[in-house]
Amino acid sequence: MTSPIQASESNQQQRKVNRFTGRKMAGVLIAGFGVVVAVNFYMAGLAIGGFHGVVVENSYVASQEFNGWLEEAETAEALGWDAHSVRDRAGYVVVTTQDVPQGAVLAAELRRPLGTHEYAALTFAPLGEGRYRSNEQVADGRWTVRLLIQSGAQEWAQESELR
Repeated sequence: MTSPIQASESNQQQRKVNRFTGRKMAGVLIAGFGVVVAVNFYMAGLAIGGFHGVVVENSYVASQEFNGWLEEAETAEALGWDAHSVRDRAGYVVVTTQDVPQGAVLAAELRRPLGTHEYAALTFAPLGEGRYRSNEQVADGRWTVRLLIQSGAQEWAQESELR
C-alpha cells in the first residue's frame, strides 16, 4: 500500500506534466497567427496574379466621358439589334444576329478574364441568314468577347462571355 505522502508526490508530478504553461500558450499563438499570415499572403498572391492591369488610364477623364458612353449605349440599344456568340467544335466563333441589316461588318476583341494575359482579335465572314463565322480559331477556355457590329454609320457593341 502507498502512503499518503507518496500519493501526494505522484499527484504533483502528474500536475507538472499536464500543466498548460506560458510557453505552450506562446506556441499556440505563434502557430495560429502564422497560419493566418500564410493564408493571407497566399490569397493576396492569387488576387494580384489574376488582375490584368489598369481598368482606365485616367479616372477623371473616364468620369467626364461617362455620359457620352451612356448615350452611345442607348443609341445602340435603340437599334434593336441582338447577337449571340458560341464556339463551334472546330474552334471558330459563330455569331447569330437578329434584326441586323445585310452587309453589316462584325469584329470582335477577346480577352481572358482570369489567369494569363491573352488577347485575340477576330474578323467574321457571313454565312447567311444573320449568321457569321470567325476567320480565326479561338483556343479553348473562358473568354470575354466584345462584339462590334457596324452597318453604315450605325454601331452596336456588346460584351459577353464565351466558354
